[in-house]
Parts: sequence; C-alpha cells; structure tokens
Amino acid sequence: MKLRITIESKTFDVEVEVLEGGPATPLPVAPRPAAVASSAPRAVSSSAPVSSGPAAAPAAGGGKVFPSPLSGTVRAVKVKPGDTVAANAEVLVLEAMKMETSVYAPSAGTVKAVLVKEGDTVQAGTGLLEFA
Repeated sequence: MKLRITIESKTFDVEVEVLEGGPATPLPVAPRPAAVASSAPRAVSSSAPVSSGPAAAPAAGGGKVFPSPLSGTVRAVKVKPGDTVAANAEVLVLEAMKMETSVYAPSAGTVKAVLVKEGDTVQAGTGLLEFA
C-alpha cells in the first residue's frame, strides 16, 4: 500500500506492507492546503536550506512578523536587531519532541526586532522575529 505523509510541510511518499490482520482500511486523508505564493517560506529539505512555516505577516509597526512554524522551545537565536539576513538564512533553532529544527528567514531583509529569547516556549504562530 502506498501512502503520502506530510510532516511539518515536508511530504514523503512511502510504501507500507501490512504484516498482520486482514486488508488495511484506508484512513481519511485531510485535504492538501492551498498553494502558497512563491515568496512564501518552504519546508526544510536535506539538500539546501529553505524557509519553513507560515509567511511573515504585517506588524502594527509597519514591519513583517515571522511566526513560529511549530510549537517548541527556542534553543538558539542566531540574529539580533539590525542584522541583515539573506533569504533562507538560518535565524533560529527550535526544539520540539527532542528534535532540533532550524528556522530560516522567509526573505532577505533587516531584523527589526527579536521577539523571543533562548529558553522561551512558543506555540505555532507565535511571532519570532520582526523584519523592517
């Protein structure tokens, strides 16, 4: 039986062999999310770093706030206010379920504010950085 599994916006096609019991009953599958604009972040791949998680949203102060792609603990903040970063540059490391996940800049820009510090626990969607 072939399955397509998506974990943190990363898709895997897998083949599964049922060893015990009768024929496997397919489970309901959630609909795929709508296509995202090309400027939006993408899932992290093993070949090259790319952005992960939702796109940056406009902030009240005129900048763009980059939200956390997942719930976890901030393990490392790699940038500070005033830093200029390239698109897909590593900006943070989050830990969830004993796994570290690098978070990459959604686009090139200047860091206006770092909204979290090492050790903070964040929920998916919590603002991490604000870009000018």
